[in-house]
Amino acid sequence: MSDLSLADVYRARRRIEGRVLRTPLVASPALSAVANAPVYLKLETVQPTGSFKLRGATNALVRLAEAGCTRVVTASTGNHGRAVAHAAHALGIEAAVCMSSLVPSNKVEAVRALGAHAHIIGKSQDDAQREAQRLVREEGYAYVPPFDHLDVIAGQATIGIEIAEDLPDVEQIVVPLSGGGLFAGIAFAAKQIAPAVRLTGVTMERGAAMHASLAAGRPVLVDEVETLADSLGGGIGLDNQHTFSLTRQLIDEVVLLDEPSIARGIVHAYEDEHLVLEGAAAVGIAALLAGRLGDSPVARGPIVLIVTGANIDMNQHRRIVGEALQGATA
Repeated sequence: MSDLSLADVYRARRRIEGRVLRTPLVASPALSAVANAPVYLKLETVQPTGSFKLRGATNALVRLAEAGCTRVVTASTGNHGRAVAHAAHALGIEAAVCMSSLVPSNKVEAVRALGAHAHIIGKSQDDAQREAQRLVREEGYAYVPPFDHLDVIAGQATIGIEIAEDLPDVEQIVVPLSGGGLFAGIAFAAKQIAPAVRLTGVTMERGAAMHASLAAGRPVLVDEVETLADSLGGGIGLDNQHTFSLTRQLIDEVVLLDEPSIARGIVHAYEDEHLVLEGAAAVGIAALLAGRLGDSPVARGPIVLIVTGANIDMNQHRRIVGEALQGATA
């Protein structure tokens, strides 16, 4: 399947212990009623950087630090950059984060607040990636990929181990789908432990690179456009080494969502789950509310929704919730 092993994932868990939280798995009565099956939320929002990305970044940077690395660079849509900045700061490593102009300003400022150098370049994740590669080539930085790297995948895969331990009878895991590091990691670990578990990837209709690549049978380029699920934007890399093949082998279904559905997921999370979520983190909730989960004869539940991050611009969040309230009272 790949060079990744379950032993790698357990080693990653030991490596990040004490630096990354084991996150709670909480029942959602409201969503369970909608699905007519037990639904649980895996709350990566409680990580120190507000998203799951800290797992993979920490695993990769600890290994680099052990090898004597002192400077790292990455390309990011925001959350991975923040995670790299956090892990680098904790390890005493210099960090640079390359981001496109589409990355929300709150995520850029969060990177800078952790002492990393923020390089804003171009209008796509691919532009940011090229700048990161230039820094590697010309200035000697070590590159920490946002998803297509075995240490990063192994770090994210620790979520799958935690789910299998906390909910051994899980039948379906619903994962936001972007570059595939999170999906591939969780799916790999979960299916190694419980081969019958169903893995569903959820993403936005607009600019979904992994979905387009799966449909084409190879990594392809897509136009990156603005979306409420901005953390799911960006390409998967035409030279993708790991996440495309792992995702293609492990995924059972892809669900695509329009922007109103994503907004509804954000609003439900706030009103019914008391969670402030970014759009990418709300896509599992949104898919369930849209009737896209829970009806499969293959998997009735328990269902776990991976809630990936809380780093939404609060002005945007207030607008989305306010518009929903206005619509409800109109």
